[in-house]
This record gives sequence, C-alpha cells and structure tokens, in this order.
Amino acid sequence: MLRLCDEVLRCMGETGCRDVRRMNALALAYVGDTIYDLFVRTLLACSRALPVHDLHVEASERVNAGAQARAARALMDEFTAEELAVFRRGRNAKTRTVPKNANVGDYRAATGLEAVLGFLYLTGREERAFELLSKAMPPIEAE
Repeated sequence: MLRLCDEVLRCMGETGCRDVRRMNALALAYVGDTIYDLFVRTLLACSRALPVHDLHVEASERVNAGAQARAARALMDEFTAEELAVFRRGRNAKTRTVPKNANVGDYRAATGLEAVLGFLYLTGREERAFELLSKAMPPIEAE
C-alpha cells in the first residue's frame, strides 16, 4: 500500500520526497499542523451530528496553540528518542511571529508537536501519529 505522501508525489510526476530527517523543522510542523487538524475534524465529524458551524467552533477549541501545547506535554513520556529530538527541533525553531492569542511557550510546544506529527506522516508512520494523538486528545463528550 502506498503512503499518501508517496501517492501525492507520484501523481504530480515527482520521484520521491527528499530526506525527511534533514527537512527544516518548520516545514515538518507545516505538514503536522494539517495532520492534527484533520485528526480533530475527523473525530468531531464522525462522532457528533452537528451543523458545520458548530463543528468548526469545537474544532477551533481543540486546534490552537494552548490545546496543542497541553497535548505535547501529555505526550512527553510517550515520545521515542527520535520523536523527542524532532519535537525539540520544532520547539526551538525560530519563527517570525507568534499569534496574538497564544503565549510564546505554548506556541513553541505546539510547533514541536506539529513537527513530530509531520515527521511521522512523511516517514510513513501515520499509525504512530494517530496513536499519539489518541493518547493526548481529550475525549469527545456525548451529545
């Protein structure tokens, strides 16, 4: 079975992804942000029968720097040595801006988590990414 990232590249005529281990941590976080968001949106859409606006509001409460920083802190003991190294690279990466509604510490921890998720996805370890997310995600309350 082809990994999604390999299939995307194949469809576009590309031969393969460059060495993920050498990618910029912020590029990994760029991809990881989408993985986190997709996980949350899928979880909400499949577990709640709500109008789209309400799904968006709930997703926004879970996909922000504060919530992602809490998830990162919950996962620190779960990370492998390799994942922890990627987390630190993402956390310590120099960003140009920090959103108005986030403090710097939360934003950096969130970026570290996103880098780990991007790294796992781009190395074909989506199951590991979802395993980590399921451990860190607060449960969806019943309607």
